[in-house]
Amino acid sequence: MRFEYPRDIRFKCKRCALCCGDTKNRDRSVLMMKIEAYRISRKTLIDLDELAEKIEGFEPYIYQMRKTENGKCFFLKDNLCSIYQIRPLICRFYPFKLQNLGNNKYVFAYTKECPGIGKKSLLERDFFEKLFREFMEVMRKNHRDWNRTH
Repeated sequence: MRFEYPRDIRFKCKRCALCCGDTKNRDRSVLMMKIEAYRISRKTLIDLDELAEKIEGFEPYIYQMRKTENGKCFFLKDNLCSIYQIRPLICRFYPFKLQNLGNNKYVFAYTKECPGIGKKSLLERDFFEKLFREFMEVMRKNHRDWNRTH
């Protein structure tokens, strides 16, 4: 499998939590694979139905994180992620997302709305390799889990 990534991109998370909820211009959805949703439910001791809702048409994502009344992530507490160590892949990747181009080829894209884009240090290939390895690992585990239950 191959991937492309943006060259000459700088990024430093500003810990603003913009990515953790809806904004005036955008509704956000935290999509999760089955294995991610189950892991979060198990580790937080919160019933899966309380923290997520089932969705269709976004495979391999089959759950969507619930939001608070003000459109923020269910797990955002005092502007910090309360499940940071076990947060879903989609959160780990932000402001980047991995797009499947087919034929085992992927590309990392990014959103310019994130205030951390263009800041601090230049991201090298190893940054994106690490993200891609995480993606492959979660996909492998999710596929293995899927095969066991179907």
